[in-house]
Amino acid sequence: MPAQKRISFQVVRDEVKRRIETRIWPQGSLLPTETQLAEEFNCARATVNRALRELAEQGFVERKRKSGTRVKKAPSKQAKLEITLTRQTVENQNATYRYSLVERNVVASPGWLSSQLSVSPDSRVLHVICMHYADNRPFQLEERWINIDAVPDVEHADLQETGPHEWLLDAAPFTEAEIAFCAISADSRLAEYMGTTAGTSMIQLERTTWKDGQPMTFARMTHHPGFCIRTKY
Repeated sequence: MPAQKRISFQVVRDEVKRRIETRIWPQGSLLPTETQLAEEFNCARATVNRALRELAEQGFVERKRKSGTRVKKAPSKQAKLEITLTRQTVENQNATYRYSLVERNVVASPGWLSSQLSVSPDSRVLHVICMHYADNRPFQLEERWINIDAVPDVEHADLQETGPHEWLLDAAPFTEAEIAFCAISADSRLAEYMGTTAGTSMIQLERTTWKDGQPMTFARMTHHPGFCIRTKY
């Protein structure tokens, strides 16, 4: 007899989601155990576990140890923000991309950065300032600090033609990231870089990254006036 086709976690996930959305399992109800679902779908318990983890991440269920999995009383969806290269963002707008390295030096981690990254004050970091342009107009000012202990090769990396974000994604991709968005008013230094006037409103993105628990980088990306961030959920 031919071997029975294995059930994927996507099949289990989508069926559980369908039952929630059609109120077969109403809000607040307790789902069958992982063992029971594994028997129903004729799959491994690990397959069910992964399916339920994804549904929890998507906001459909909540899981508590020893209490089981319940349908959330107020199901929510998580918005997903893609971290794309600035080059890609510019080219997706049918504009010509240009990159320029403004400043690069190795320094001892300043106090605020040591606190931000949880590294010792004497840690060596690579400080980089660079500009990204769209059709030769200022698009983004990137200021980045890279923990050399976490990424030793970056100290001598050639960043003249390739931006630090692009280099890092290729040479030392991160495993975790924390992102914050801020509305700021440009100071005179920022206004000069971005070709605008002091006091202009801008969006600034701050991103901290880790690789397997070790802090890698802290970056501030300030976008041109009128820049819009979109996401889907």
